[in-house]
Amino acid sequence: MPGIPPSRYAYLGPEGTFTETALRALPAAARADLLPFSSVPLALDAVRAGDVDGAMVPIENSIEGGVTATVDALATGEPLVVVRESLVPISFVLAGRAGTTLDDVKRISTHPHAQAQCRGWLDGHLPDAAYVPALSTAAAAAGLSVSGDVGYDAALCAPIAANRYRLRVLADDVADNPFAVTRFVLVARPGVPPAPTGADKTSIVAFQPDDHPGGLLELLEQFAVRGVNLVRIESRPTGDAMGRYCFAIDAEGHVAEARMAEALVGLHRFCSQVRFLGSYPSAEAPPTTVRPGTSDAAFADGRAWVDRLREGRI
Repeated sequence: MPGIPPSRYAYLGPEGTFTETALRALPAAARADLLPFSSVPLALDAVRAGDVDGAMVPIENSIEGGVTATVDALATGEPLVVVRESLVPISFVLAGRAGTTLDDVKRISTHPHAQAQCRGWLDGHLPDAAYVPALSTAAAAAGLSVSGDVGYDAALCAPIAANRYRLRVLADDVADNPFAVTRFVLVARPGVPPAPTGADKTSIVAFQPDDHPGGLLELLEQFAVRGVNLVRIESRPTGDAMGRYCFAIDAEGHVAEARMAEALVGLHRFCSQVRFLGSYPSAEAPPTTVRPGTSDAAFADGRAWVDRLREGRI
């Protein structure tokens, strides 16, 4: 609308990353300014500072698991929340400068996750090529777009990056697993969560007060006894001492639902800190199956019964 500035979204850059692809898939991105950042922490700090309205960042890969830079950045610092997630199928190309052939490739640059997803292909086709780590797949491609020796001959990147930086594609569909998918999340400053859809996720980071037998079991029981299914749990070091960990958890359900709210209450009682990372629509899950006795109505009926007991009405 006239007079209203466009939204501004950050993403893990440079231009041509899979993260940009995930962000451009959102309808709101068509009317927004999209700003690339060189790292996940910098993109998230721009959200915290109010410089952008949100940031799209990778958080999980179907082959390599959690993206630790994102998990750790969300677990610390000023709180942020996930408001949306997106799944992007991952397909790489090997690209080089004009005139480069596959036989010329002695050193390959890419992001560590990309290298891990293509290790088998690389071992089979370029077993002697050295690996040069990059901040992102697009950063590796961008390096080849400038003149001079950049220390490598080819980049393992997204097709969009090869096209954007006008590189020659030396090999298509470079991957060990054709079903590889990366999950991206749109992160914003805290606010009222999106309304529940019936197919939602809630993400948290739980910090245990101490290390003791059964500590993890106590944490898991808060979800299990209330019928909340966990779709991901990952331990991460807290950084304050050796052997101390927090747990990044994704669970089926929404904080507006009684079973999830009760589980969070239980965690708050047992944990030294519970960081709420948001309740948001799931990108791939079917509607959540509500087990008998765990619906909102069942919890309301139970509370009403206890209220009657307190009033002497048995």
